[in-house]
Amino acid sequence: MTEAKPPVPVRPAATVLLARDGAEGIEVFMVVRHREIEFAGGALVFPGGRVEEDDRRLGGPDPLDGYRIAGIRETFEECGVLLARPKGSAALVDATRLLGIEALHRVRVAKGEQPLSAMLAEEELEPAIDGMVHFAHWITPASRSKRFDTQFFLAAAPPDQVAVHDGHESEDSVWIRPLQACQEANEGRRRLVFPTRKNLEKLARYATVAEALAACRQARVVTVTPEMVQTEAGWRLSIPAEADYGGSVFDVLDAPAI
Repeated sequence: MTEAKPPVPVRPAATVLLARDGAEGIEVFMVVRHREIEFAGGALVFPGGRVEEDDRRLGGPDPLDGYRIAGIRETFEECGVLLARPKGSAALVDATRLLGIEALHRVRVAKGEQPLSAMLAEEELEPAIDGMVHFAHWITPASRSKRFDTQFFLAAAPPDQVAVHDGHESEDSVWIRPLQACQEANEGRRRLVFPTRKNLEKLARYATVAEALAACRQARVVTVTPEMVQTEAGWRLSIPAEADYGGSVFDVLDAPAI
């Protein structure tokens, strides 16, 4: 009798919904994952990645702070937006200062040659973790060959910083209205993965970034681990209703991430 294989260990990760107010409503910054990347290759996703030990050390007493730091680092690496402020200042780094910081540090941080903590210390900056509002928590099902324990955060995009994809992990980027991204995926023009789609739909409930941030600060985040379930209509994806995605059983509209 063959013994069942143990589940693949989960890797802690952070993802950032970087949002701004557009002419037709709230917009979110998304990148297209490079098609040669194994996990979610070619998919339209939010910036994010794994939590590193330096992120944990840099975080505060809140267990989520290490994830917040990872989100700040990944946002800087993937789209050149830095959610940090000069020490003692209430304002985030401005675009002029950011140009110099990016030229000196972005590639080095992205390649792991310099930890974020060293960059912040050298530039006399502190991470703006107070602006990283907990939005969602998803864990990849045990059946998958790669698994992530991902905390999602909502953050307002600094108005004078320019977001642009890195050209390595991501090959394209776009500011897009949440439901527009879903519609373009329905039309076959984009590729989404299930957690991204559901979080886009949740973000689309809000008319402005301020409204979204205020609502999410008050909301309870419920952990989601999707499961395939057999229904009378066929196989569907099941998640907890209390996670507040407008239901508990959903059609499988998107291909798996891997």
